[in-house]
Amino acid sequence: MSDPTPTRFASRFVEESIEALVKLDLDQVEAVKRELVAVRNRGGRLFIIGSGGGAGHASHAVNDFRKIAGIEAYSPSDNVSELTARINDEGWDTSYSAWLAGSRLGPNDLLLVLSVGGGDRERNISTNLVNCLALAQRVGARICGIVGRDGGETARVADACVLIPVVSDALVTPHTEGLQAVVWHLLVSDPEVQVVPTRWESVTR
Repeated sequence: MSDPTPTRFASRFVEESIEALVKLDLDQVEAVKRELVAVRNRGGRLFIIGSGGGAGHASHAVNDFRKIAGIEAYSPSDNVSELTARINDEGWDTSYSAWLAGSRLGPNDLLLVLSVGGGDRERNISTNLVNCLALAQRVGARICGIVGRDGGETARVADACVLIPVVSDALVTPHTEGLQAVVWHLLVSDPEVQVVPTRWESVTR
């Protein structure tokens, strides 16, 4: 029989996750919520971008915002054929921004960045995301982020940005990516955002 006592690491991870969650700037969460409501009200589209774990989050979040919030939403990483063709022919750095340009990203639209560091052109970090931010600025699209560390380029240019607080330098990525999912689920569940009830909440016992 296994020992039911939590390991020291499990306790530490949970405690740090709680600490980061409590330290969230809820004013910025509300600001992102307002941007989501506004893009739906004006008939714009939501484009969600991320790399690695952020790409997986983007796909999941696209589903939630489309199905639960009634927002037209897309992610460039969902179409692997187009993404890999662009990477093969033109390079990784412009693969997302070229996709956004082909989607005619415009002033009615909203770009949501899910990233651990938020991108940094000078240090050559997540330049594919940084190029998307530059395009959004050029065409007048609104920008939001749910990012970690200091927020990078995303936090610098965003109209609203939720920073996942750093409570452990050794666990920045897992804490950030884990709590990104908490934040977008919070947003999609907000009564001002949600328009369709989720399945299990509507099932009676």
